[in-house]
Amino acid sequence: MSTPIRVALAASLLLAALPGLAKDAPSAEDADLEARITAMARMASATGPQYSPDGQWIAFHTNISGVSQVWLLPVEGGYPRAVSAGPDAANGVRWSPDGRLAYAVSPGGGYNARLLLTTTKGTDTVAMDDDGEANTFLGDFADDGRYHFRSNVRNPSTTDAWIWDPNTGKATMAFKINGFGGIADLQGKHALEWELVTRGNLNAYRRNLDTGERVLLTPHEGNAELFGQFGADAATVYLGNNLGRDNMVFGRVDIGADGTVSAPVTLAERDDAQLDDFLLADDASFALLVWNVAGRHEIERISLPDGKRSPLPAAPAELVYSADISPDGRHAVLSLAGSKAPADLWQLDLASGEYTRLTWSPHPGVDLDTLVKPELRTYDSFDSLELSGWLYLPKDFQAPGPVVLSFHGGPEGQEVPAFRSDYQALLASGIAVFAPNIRGSSGFGKAFMALDNQAGRFDANKDIQATADWLVREGIGAKDRLGIMGGSYGGYATMVGVTEFPDTFAAAVNLFGMVNFETFFAQSEPWMAAISTNEYGDPKTQAQLLRDLSPIHKLDRVTTPLLVMHGANDTNVPVVEAEQIVETLKKRDVTVEYVLFPDEGHGWRKEANRVRSTLALTRFFRLNLAK
Repeated sequence: MSTPIRVALAASLLLAALPGLAKDAPSAEDADLEARITAMARMASATGPQYSPDGQWIAFHTNISGVSQVWLLPVEGGYPRAVSAGPDAANGVRWSPDGRLAYAVSPGGGYNARLLLTTTKGTDTVAMDDDGEANTFLGDFADDGRYHFRSNVRNPSTTDAWIWDPNTGKATMAFKINGFGGIADLQGKHALEWELVTRGNLNAYRRNLDTGERVLLTPHEGNAELFGQFGADAATVYLGNNLGRDNMVFGRVDIGADGTVSAPVTLAERDDAQLDDFLLADDASFALLVWNVAGRHEIERISLPDGKRSPLPAAPAELVYSADISPDGRHAVLSLAGSKAPADLWQLDLASGEYTRLTWSPHPGVDLDTLVKPELRTYDSFDSLELSGWLYLPKDFQAPGPVVLSFHGGPEGQEVPAFRSDYQALLASGIAVFAPNIRGSSGFGKAFMALDNQAGRFDANKDIQATADWLVREGIGAKDRLGIMGGSYGGYATMVGVTEFPDTFAAAVNLFGMVNFETFFAQSEPWMAAISTNEYGDPKTQAQLLRDLSPIHKLDRVTTPLLVMHGANDTNVPVVEAEQIVETLKKRDVTVEYVLFPDEGHGWRKEANRVRSTLALTRFFRLNLAK
């Protein structure tokens, strides 16, 4: 656990090592800006709330210590206390029926998670599963204390379903999966099983764990996304789904005593929104629905099984990160966040509609009122397809001026108005940010999300230039002062930007992005490669397509100054992706800076690394976009 003194010392040493940000005698203005950037990168958050079985406590995660850990909070509010501690992030906390807590710790930030079970005091901790280098994915408890999770220990290319038994204290494989899938819910001898056909296409089954027999619940043609859980018993399954439609809706499937499956019944849908999530009360008498309206969330209550719907008052922030319903069904606890507010916990009285704040994540040195809230803007791409994005403008911005285009990961992700320390740091530096949702993004229907599959990616890549053109045409961005950045798939988009459109961008930052689909498929996690063929192309049959889509073969076009940051333990996008870029551009004497985090995986979990990344990114764009 980092102490404030150690973090401050690390930040000061970093500032001294960053040319252009920290100098022998920095101006008062520069020193103030650096302090603000550092403070924003250190801001804490609270997420993943879960009520205890007796309804007296809320378990959650906060990174107030510098890295995410498990904490406890009295349900009526009060001073929280830590349950876990250590150098690596803890995540996915869940209550067992007997009042213990399960969570995962991933050494170095990789997928080789250790599943731990501990008391509320953090004592008598035992490992539920620890297979060393195997990829382990979190699950949840059944009412009888069994815990289900996924692991690829049998076969690196697949994830099988595993169940930990509280009676034996051991985990065993429940059933094999030929691909990528697992258990979504567990009731008695039945498991609600989900299985990925390919990215963007799933099926759900009810499996009898005694006999191994399973019945398909979601027959469909084309792609379909879904998530769900059992109702009051294993004869009813509630589903978020887009079966036979474009938008995600809330529905139900019933299973007869003879195993006959009903057609899905739609219980709630909206023409203007996608269902992002639903929460089922313990007695299955009602559910809370979380709707995604162009990137903002709205919540409503639906009575079950009659389907009577009641909208709930608007939340105090734009986004619902995670939530839980109290055992008595009277309250919900939500992790709420927004563009000007890091995630914090709020409790909602479901009868009165009143929100009560439970946590105040510290933000010393940052006045939240000075942060920028974005505006949703729409525009047409090269082929008249309507796109949208979030425009953040600094105070007193003189248009046209410097603008950084930021591309989300996924590619099925969605840009939403969330707090981003890197965005706010750029804004504090006088640099605007535009964060688009180009074709292939989620949140706008499955047809829109499928537009970038395989050869469709060429059109998605053209959206990058179309977005830059729109910013210039609207008089927002100065033609010679545009930057581009992104993480994971957003890093790929960044590299496309500087290779396909080398005269468009004056600076670029690639955060752990892929650049070469050949090496990505060969060295990424086998299960990741296996599920990505429909998205990008099959290396066995579409090698030329993947080559044409890979920026690595066009690095000779790059003239844009580039900053590359990557985690050494990244198994999703292996570090070789970054090394290829840096090595090639250095040979060509193109300006390229490289920051490698030896203790991170796919993204930054530790405070010192978040500070370092934000400072480096902001300094780089200030240096290259300032006039």
